[in-house]
Amino acid sequence: MVAAGRDWPGPYSSGPHLPGGYSPRRWWAGPLDVEGLALRSVAAAAEALNQYARTPGRFSTTSGLAAAAFDSFGHLRIAGRKPQGFAPLSGFRETSDGWIRLHANYPHHEQRLLQALDTSSAEGAGHALRSMTALEAETAIQGEGGIAAAVRTRGDWLGSEMGQAAGGGPWVAVELSDGTTAGWGLQEFAAATGGTVDGKDRGNGEERKGDDGGNSLPLEGLRVLDLTRVIAGPVATRLLAALGADVLRIDPPAFPEIEDQFVDTAFGKRSAEADLGLPKNQRNLQQLLAGADVVITGYRHGALDRFGLNPRHLLASHPGLVVVTLDSWGSAGPWSGLRGFDSIVQAACGIAHLYGKDNDDGGWRPGALPVQALDHATGYGVAAAAVRLLDGRRETGVGGSARLSLARTAEELFALPANTESRGEVPAPHYMSMDSTYGELRYVGPPLLAGGQPVDYLSPPPPYGSSTPTWV
Repeated sequence: MVAAGRDWPGPYSSGPHLPGGYSPRRWWAGPLDVEGLALRSVAAAAEALNQYARTPGRFSTTSGLAAAAFDSFGHLRIAGRKPQGFAPLSGFRETSDGWIRLHANYPHHEQRLLQALDTSSAEGAGHALRSMTALEAETAIQGEGGIAAAVRTRGDWLGSEMGQAAGGGPWVAVELSDGTTAGWGLQEFAAATGGTVDGKDRGNGEERKGDDGGNSLPLEGLRVLDLTRVIAGPVATRLLAALGADVLRIDPPAFPEIEDQFVDTAFGKRSAEADLGLPKNQRNLQQLLAGADVVITGYRHGALDRFGLNPRHLLASHPGLVVVTLDSWGSAGPWSGLRGFDSIVQAACGIAHLYGKDNDDGGWRPGALPVQALDHATGYGVAAAAVRLLDGRRETGVGGSARLSLARTAEELFALPANTESRGEVPAPHYMSMDSTYGELRYVGPPLLAGGQPVDYLSPPPPYGSSTPTWV
């Protein structure tokens, strides 16, 4: 769990409102406080772990660790090569009246996008889009199950029905098995955990049995059923695996994960494939649920309900279970059932417009955050919520559910105060290496210190689909 062999900056244990204890505090230096989003979301996970283990201040983060982890895909090297980023058809495209953002990294999404535009090539897609308004193209592509969003101004988004729905409710919406509801905001999450503030234990002061506060794994013995894809959910479960949980990820055989993306986020996990629609796999799923401590899902809202994976249904059958769900758009509003990605949410909610820049030729082009911060921040929020609910379960025996979305995380980012600190340079990432079936991996570890030493992953990413869908 703990990587050795290097001196690290002193840990900083955040309070409910992020003070100036991190240095540097500003390094990406854009119009939004992305640094604050990264530090706060990781600090939320650290504080939840401190509360769970009853070891005040043991888990913490630094600017360098958070900055590196939020760009883990960019730092990854697989047998010496850089991982493949966005597909050629993904990205910004001009329309007759503005811009639209497309996402076509997955083959089935690319096919639906091209079908919506009645073409078979990227060149044809560009031609079709230039003859449509951004909203017309968005409607056509979404109607075919493709993924796109018109580049909106912040005002346009806030004035829309979906924008108003995305801004409602807390960052983490919680419902316990007994029906009690609660909510945690990004800036208040540490206070909600009752965790460490100024080095003082806000919990009950009791040490967790079996946790020596040193090199022990706080989540060892816990079983996590990982039904997530892409980045946000896998980042959450990657962290839980690094802390000792037995994480079993299950993917549908018909829609395999992108390999490089899987390698980046599958450290420490087991990987299986299963079509949950088949009766035999449904029976196996019930066995997995009976043995699980945590279930994390990361598909569009309601997509897994047909498999009996609605959180309320799960808690009715398994009152001690912890269920955390995440999606792109949240559970309300006209887009709640649509697919989405970090880049698409950025385009819709006003981030791409805010980060836009003039071209050398006098034109203008939308921009993006320096990293896929909505994904990563949501992922660490998911991990924090899971650990917080596990802590409550150990006290009461009652589980619960939590819900997050990329769109709601974007609202938390916009709500952060402007970062007026001078720009600084974060330390160069500390690269680690590990052999794997994919070749030697160069990677950055989790964004946590444990007792002042960096946390590392326990094992490399497994061969995709190499495990049986059963608990060890």
